[in-house]
Amino acid sequence: MRGPLGAVLERYPITTEDGGIIRHNRKCRDVAFLVIFIAFWVAMIVNSSFGFNQGNPLRLTYGLDYKGNVCGDKHAHPGLHQLELKYWLNPNQVYQSGVTDSQFKLSNARSICLLDCPTPLEDSLSWVCDYPEGDMHLSMDDWIDRNYDYYEILTSEMKNASLQLQGPCYPVIFPSVNVYWSCQYIARASNASLRHWKQMGGVDIKEDIIVDKSIHSFINSRSSVLKRYMADIGKAWPVLIVCGGLLPLFLSVVWLLMIRYFVAAMPWITVAFFNILIITVTVFYYLKAGWIGNDAISPIIGDHDPYIHVFGRELNHLRAASILMTFIMVLSILTSIAIVRRILMGTSVLKVAAKVIGEVQALIIFPVIPYSILAIFYMVWISAALHLFSSGQVVQNYCNTNCCAYDLLSEKVNCDHCCGYSVRYTPHIAVSIFFHLFGCYWATKFFIACSSTVIAGSVASYYWTRGETSSEVPVLPVFDSMKRLIRYSLGSVALGSLIVSFVESIRFILESFRRKLKVAETTPDSWFGKMVYHTSQGCLRCVEWTIKSVNRNAYIMIAITGKSFCRSSAIATELIMNNILRLVRVNVIGDVILFLGKLFVSLSSAVFGFLVLDTHKYSSGHNKLSSPLLPVLVCWTLGYVVATLFFAVVEMSIDTLILSFCQDSEEHEGTAQFAPLLLMETLNEQNDMQRLT
Repeated sequence: MRGPLGAVLERYPITTEDGGIIRHNRKCRDVAFLVIFIAFWVAMIVNSSFGFNQGNPLRLTYGLDYKGNVCGDKHAHPGLHQLELKYWLNPNQVYQSGVTDSQFKLSNARSICLLDCPTPLEDSLSWVCDYPEGDMHLSMDDWIDRNYDYYEILTSEMKNASLQLQGPCYPVIFPSVNVYWSCQYIARASNASLRHWKQMGGVDIKEDIIVDKSIHSFINSRSSVLKRYMADIGKAWPVLIVCGGLLPLFLSVVWLLMIRYFVAAMPWITVAFFNILIITVTVFYYLKAGWIGNDAISPIIGDHDPYIHVFGRELNHLRAASILMTFIMVLSILTSIAIVRRILMGTSVLKVAAKVIGEVQALIIFPVIPYSILAIFYMVWISAALHLFSSGQVVQNYCNTNCCAYDLLSEKVNCDHCCGYSVRYTPHIAVSIFFHLFGCYWATKFFIACSSTVIAGSVASYYWTRGETSSEVPVLPVFDSMKRLIRYSLGSVALGSLIVSFVESIRFILESFRRKLKVAETTPDSWFGKMVYHTSQGCLRCVEWTIKSVNRNAYIMIAITGKSFCRSSAIATELIMNNILRLVRVNVIGDVILFLGKLFVSLSSAVFGFLVLDTHKYSSGHNKLSSPLLPVLVCWTLGYVVATLFFAVVEMSIDTLILSFCQDSEEHEGTAQFAPLLLMETLNEQNDMQRLT
């Protein structure tokens, strides 16, 4: 049977000295999508510029004071350098914000930025006073040296206002602890401080667990947790570079070299190390979740009373991740046991790829080029993402409740414009963030596709010029393949990567809607509705997997024929359907071993990420992370992307050789004329040649 490539092969004979099918007169394909891709990059630059201009990553970590300043911002007025802890001055406002039917919000309670959280004194009443302004004649340094207390120099009017909890000084009645750079009240009032307060004629102060819960709920809101997760990425950037970039680079190169020289042992080594690492990562999750040992994450920063326990939402997330990792670990181990008997089949396929890697020069080194481009892109992208997530507008809240406080500048109690500030996110910021995320995914798929196409073109040159026995293989086929890609096929690669990115984005959006419906308990109740509901999810996953598979083979045909993406997809699909048994039997086990190899590299990144993030630097002080969950997942993801770039050398070599062999067999009536000897022997060992040609 003659495939769709037959006319091309007849027009451009393979046996010509210039490389035949690989070097026939090509022309630019899918130019319109290349233009779209370039325009998208311009839009990405504009979008990132908006984030850099409007964003302030400090907002992700530190709170706002009653003036709208970010704590710790040295450019604020007054200067708040090193004053990073948000402290709510008025305990009654904190209590009022926690009452169920109250209209008062904690964001409107008067708050300032301090160096540390104040604690009550046993023998006297301590005070925390507002920033020194007006006639106070104190500098910020003097204010800090006085432990924020200048009550003794207040006028009688100011002291009376302070006793009414209207400032400028407020009593320290409740102990507090640093929880994610906010002073969390502990609902355990100091009896001595309360006694002194009442003796001075102070107003009644509410003592209730609500004081504790109000701040705790504010700190653990979904938006606050999301901000902390994003801030963790910014704090852990050295770990991302080392564990998410350099370590997988080293491991991937070592793995390729091992495949080249110790191919028979590598499948066994890969499976063994994969299982060890998946167990190790799961144990680390259990440790940080507090289910093993006493090393659970704590939201409290710095030294504190060991009897004080505060729990954050991040701990629940880690425990959910631990349960998920347990299921993944069990499934992975069972899968490894199931494929043990077929590892020898995968080894024979990997031997063919190892032979090609040895013959085609620069194939191992080439992935360093797309790796370097992606590394630069990710560094800029992550920085822009942090600025975009913090690019909301700081605006004063609208409140119709009593927030009166003494104004040192006007020297009177002010009840107008006394509401607090918050960061307001407009809808266009959400669109910008989604656009930024989609751009990252498309760019990643594009560069991986470019790398795969170059590798496919190099291996195709080796196959169609009888690379084992012929001198027609170019000295540097990798660079020839790069030139063909850049000159003719960038548009086709842009289209293929766009299709995958679009389909996965649609699936992500539908999955988000599904979760919202599940939370809202609006999932269809009838058996038919549930069947349609789950069937649509399964179909979408199948479509996604099919597109990914077809895309990979389409890139091979683009590299071989220079056709457009759609035409190459059609050629690849027909070849696959005509030789489905051969492809499944020969390729599936090899793909499974390569997938386990990618997971081996990425899990190594996750393990080392856990180890580094568990050091003192990231568990205390300014660099303390709210949770290692997201940085470790980012290290895992980056490690997988790097492994994908390098493992594509083996993966695309196998796929290109098999597709080329199938087409070669069809063009020559069942007998491949250009197949390397080792490939022929491998297929003969599996009895595919006699059965299918």
